[in-house]
Amino acid sequence: MEVKVFDQTGKATSKKVTLSDAIFGIEPNDHAIYLDVKQHLANRRQGTHKAKERAEVSYSTRKLKKQKGTGGARAGSIKSGTRVGGGRIFGPRPRNYHFKLNVKLKQLARKSAFAYKAKNDSLMILEDPNFGAIKTQEFINLIGKLELQNDKVLMILGSKNDNVYLSSRNLKKVKVVTADSVNTFDVLNAKKVVLAESSIEVIEKILN
Repeated sequence: MEVKVFDQTGKATSKKVTLSDAIFGIEPNDHAIYLDVKQHLANRRQGTHKAKERAEVSYSTRKLKKQKGTGGARAGSIKSGTRVGGGRIFGPRPRNYHFKLNVKLKQLARKSAFAYKAKNDSLMILEDPNFGAIKTQEFINLIGKLELQNDKVLMILGSKNDNVYLSSRNLKKVKVVTADSVNTFDVLNAKKVVLAESSIEVIEKILN
């Protein structure tokens, strides 16, 4: 699969890159994608939710009324969850939502995500961006020249580049990651995936 390479002025160069069919040309596996995205979202949860139960609310433990002779039901404590202001019955408690997946399944999910983007013509190859300084306006100009200013963009770099990353950090619709940290959710969540030339070799090495 051959794809044109664009430069930082937004123009197609004479170069073409061949993308591996073992990654970008496979038949996507929807269930692998589902499991990987589910794990990603679950692992992002803090799990710090908490409600006070009857043992934790601050009230007196005095018996509300005598046990017999009132004609009503027995009532022991104002902390009861059936009373206004009482503790929550079976309330949420802090818990860990993390779960594990096999490495091969996660690889298949990422391959499937890239395959979907390739099928939908949502992949773009860019010469490795090189910024002289941390400047958000320079990144905005780059996105504008690529005609992606209205799209949600994921840019994948071959290696860490602080100037590019920090220049994009304030932009809501743009996320910049390195090839060794990209995940299925980010790929699918973006409308357009921009691959730096050097990232292709890293991606193919990791996923193959």
